[in-house]
Amino acid sequence: MCAGGVCLGLLRRILSCFPGNVSLSLAYGSGVLAQRGSQPGLMKYGVISTEDMLDDLLQWKTLYVSGRLHKPVRILRQQDGEGRLHNALQANLRSAITAALLTLPESFSEEQLFTTIAGLSYTGDFRMVVGEDRNKVENIVHLNLEEFRHLYAQFLHESPHVVYQPSQGRLELDKSADTQFTQLLALPTHLQQQLTNLVDPPGRNRDVEEVLLQISQDPDCGLWVRKGISTIVKRSSLSQSVKGIVTAGPVKAIRYSAQKVKKMWKGFLTSRR
Repeated sequence: MCAGGVCLGLLRRILSCFPGNVSLSLAYGSGVLAQRGSQPGLMKYGVISTEDMLDDLLQWKTLYVSGRLHKPVRILRQQDGEGRLHNALQANLRSAITAALLTLPESFSEEQLFTTIAGLSYTGDFRMVVGEDRNKVENIVHLNLEEFRHLYAQFLHESPHVVYQPSQGRLELDKSADTQFTQLLALPTHLQQQLTNLVDPPGRNRDVEEVLLQISQDPDCGLWVRKGISTIVKRSSLSQSVKGIVTAGPVKAIRYSAQKVKKMWKGFLTSRR
């Protein structure tokens, strides 16, 4: 079976070279899932401990792994005896919807929702200014709408704050302060702390819940949420870029960056037409 130009059988053969006690293995990117205007390049791999992954899925400490998993991926292997990983993956998707809804208006389309969700982990990423195709998020969503529906439909149907009409591709949202406060309380704790740091002046040290209540009543509530996410992503994107140079070496890093800039320029020219 092939997807996006890369055979999943090949990916599983590569996976067989790794230890057998891996909790979760997944593949993502244009080599696996179709992206408009994208061609497979080199394959990269990364390794993270199960505990660090759970921490990021639940708390959004870096939004690096959790952000990848806001979007469709191909799960190659999942071993989860106690169900901790499954629950964390579901909690991460629920958090992504909650954060996205806080930034959207009262009425919006499915594609707007999924584009907002897919863009969360790029908010504040300096590579989106230099080095990435500016249409990257839209390209991810455009050809994978059904994949996004599969990921998020259950959460949308269960939400008491959303009227979801799949046949029309439209959603209606309760934007009252009470609803926004409930949603803010449901965000990952690290993001809540970032919001508190942004809003609360130094020295006041107010309770997190008190600050979130204030934000829920602010017309710029969605902007605050974006700023909070941006502070997390900005820090982790810089860190990952430095690690990439160290682990891949300067020559490969320069070559990879050149490919990214070329793709970004191509996307810019396409958007100008």
